[in-house]
Amino acid sequence: MALLNVQNATMQFGGLTAVKDFNLQINQGEIISLIGPNGAGKTTAFNMITNVYTPTRGKIIFNDTNITGMRQDKITQTGIARTFQNIRLFKDLSVLDNVLIGNHVHIKSNCIEAMLKLPRYKREEKEMVEKSLELLKEVGLEKLKNEKASSLPYGMQRKLEIARALATNPKLLLLDEPAAGMNPTETDELTDFVREIKDKFDLTIFMIEHHMNMVMGLSDRIQVFEYGITIAEGTPSEIQNDKKVIDAYLGVAEDD
Repeated sequence: MALLNVQNATMQFGGLTAVKDFNLQINQGEIISLIGPNGAGKTTAFNMITNVYTPTRGKIIFNDTNITGMRQDKITQTGIARTFQNIRLFKDLSVLDNVLIGNHVHIKSNCIEAMLKLPRYKREEKEMVEKSLELLKEVGLEKLKNEKASSLPYGMQRKLEIARALATNPKLLLLDEPAAGMNPTETDELTDFVREIKDKFDLTIFMIEHHMNMVMGLSDRIQVFEYGITIAEGTPSEIQNDKKVIDAYLGVAEDD
């Protein structure tokens, strides 16, 4: 049984069809990559899964639950977390505070309990701090817990964004161009980091990425978009030898 099952998801903006009849099945424990030229509709596909956009038609089933059109906070609570191509941190807050924000998605205390610092909220707050510190230790950011997020090097900021997503306790992690802006050394380090957290946190990962070394090194399967339509899917070796993919994407330099 697929953990994520996208069925004929289509996204139209007026007369423009950004994604057409998108179908995808991701099984638990897989790393699946979505590749394609800039403007192919990849991020729109992510946005449909997380209901930034509600699909014009089609269904998105996650863990046997229809999440099509579900509120974004509820989708997070079901076990889906994501990062963005442009890092979205609370840059004036500390590393620890950024991860604490991720933990808040599972808090049960209401606003009154929080404002009055009632016992249940104080207990949950203490547990959140402990969980956040443990998470920072597991991803190698514990020593930076009091640093302002904006003071971190770019690669560390990306790790922090992923750590904040992990704080929501996801089953499925969506990574939107995690290596964007990174040099080859940073990309190799991030590749190792993604592989490590996948095993450590028992994750299933769906990734958009342009760096082909990272895609080929991590992916179990790859799906290729062009103009919002899937033109190929298969294993890394199958994709590398697919003429349609070579013509549409792999034959074009990364920076073009």
